[in-house]
Amino acid sequence: MLRLTFPQHVLQEPLLYNLGKDFTVVPNIRGAEIGEERGWMDLELEGEDSEIERVVEYLREREVDVELQAPASG
Repeated sequence: MLRLTFPQHVLQEPLLYNLGKDFTVVPNIRGAEIGEERGWMDLELEGEDSEIERVVEYLREREVDVELQAPASG
């Protein structure tokens, strides 16, 4: 699972749409909170490791902070 933290200047960009359109991954939002100045999202990505690495690079190029989170146990 990835924890994404968005700065204000990318909050209006269709990043999730672009992930599904431009990469061979299936995104699944597990939690999110978006405010006027910043936001975060917990995102699961299904796909090949190399494609997920491309997604992470794409997000970081747009100044999104990307952290790997341990999956929730349950």
